[in-house]
Amino acid sequence: MQLHSERRAAPAGSDDRRISLSSLGRLVSGQGLLVVILAFGLLLHLLSADFLTPANLVNLLYQSTILGVFAIGMTFVILTSGIDLSVGATAGLTSVLSMGAVVRYGWPPIIGILVGLAVGLVVGLINGAMVTKLGISPLIATLATLSATTGVAFAYSRGSNITPVPQMLQDAVNAKTLGIPVMIPAVLVLAVLAHFLLTRTTYGRSIYAVGGNPEAALLAGIRVARVKLAAYAICGVTAAVAGIMLTGRLASGSPRAGDGIELTVIAAVVIGGTSLFGGQGNIRGTMLGVLLISMVSNAVNLLGVPSSYDQIVQGVVIFAAAALDVYRSRYLQRGLSRKAAIPPPTGTPDNDPAPVLAPTGPSAGAPEGPQR
Repeated sequence: MQLHSERRAAPAGSDDRRISLSSLGRLVSGQGLLVVILAFGLLLHLLSADFLTPANLVNLLYQSTILGVFAIGMTFVILTSGIDLSVGATAGLTSVLSMGAVVRYGWPPIIGILVGLAVGLVVGLINGAMVTKLGISPLIATLATLSATTGVAFAYSRGSNITPVPQMLQDAVNAKTLGIPVMIPAVLVLAVLAHFLLTRTTYGRSIYAVGGNPEAALLAGIRVARVKLAAYAICGVTAAVAGIMLTGRLASGSPRAGDGIELTVIAAVVIGGTSLFGGQGNIRGTMLGVLLISMVSNAVNLLGVPSSYDQIVQGVVIFAAAALDVYRSRYLQRGLSRKAAIPPPTGTPDNDPAPVLAPTGPSAGAPEGPQR
């Protein structure tokens, strides 16, 4: 009895320190990225007076829109503990096929856009089928799709851009209202819809369950394969939307429209708090991650850093994203679990129940009451 009482009577200072560390961990996990963005913004303001000008801020948000669309779809896939390396290639294939339908076959622009969205859906379903039906690793499956879709895009376009892009599409992508590009609120609406899907629907809860523990989700009656397949389909469609936006912005159907953007997209999602191990993350964090990466690119331009260093900066950001994810998984979650294990404060009748002695003797293994 003395041993059990001594174990419960831990020093109050030790419990306070544990609670403080757990609270700090929760703050870093929940609000740390916002703090980093504000601090980085202040630093950029001190280094360049042009950063906080309305024109630069609007341009920063506008440049974030395409990356944001890519990242929204990628969030669904990574939440299932998957990954999609083919989003950039899907955007390029969408760009040339949608413009090919308009320029080469004379179809209406809206039909060309629908063709592009269908291309993204098909690529996403192929990725999902390879992962769920054939059991191929998401990394290998989407790497194969990246190679195949890139080859098809270059073969169809013969390695050149397809022009002219319909003026309707260019006007839609570059339209402004009260000096603000329409694409900014449009992407915010898309983010809100994705947030609603993840947090207010059965499918959204299923994604978190599948990403956290697919075996337990399967035992709970969740159709794991269908959930993953739908996640890859959503990612494919958002990649197609981004490809169409790139087509309007570049004023050409280009097989290189989304060339190399997949790693930046993954970095934005992971920086935003979505774990590469699955089951943890949200759209709000993803959009903050997109904003931070866009701020880094904006800083490179404002400070006159040579463009050749841009890839170095992106590599550092990707490394930081992976390191942050490992830190968050190993240490912050461990700190929160420790808090859950801390016994309630002693000294009050309600919170200090009498210590219970472990039973000894022949009746040690016998239950004390009815079993349920």
